[in-house]
Amino acid sequence: MSQSGLDNAPDEIKLAVDLIYLLESNEVDPETALKALEIVRTDLERKVSKATINSQ
Repeated sequence: MSQSGLDNAPDEIKLAVDLIYLLESNEVDPETALKALEIVRTDLERKVSKATINSQ
């Protein structure tokens, strides 16, 4: 994706590109990265759920 294409991309695409770059540039093992991302996902889902409950 060109820089101008990335500038116009949704925030989640920009973040995904940044995360991929971070993982690859630090030579993080893909299996380790997937396990870490699952921890992050669980944490974020908990936060979203809590925010939804608090807003009701």
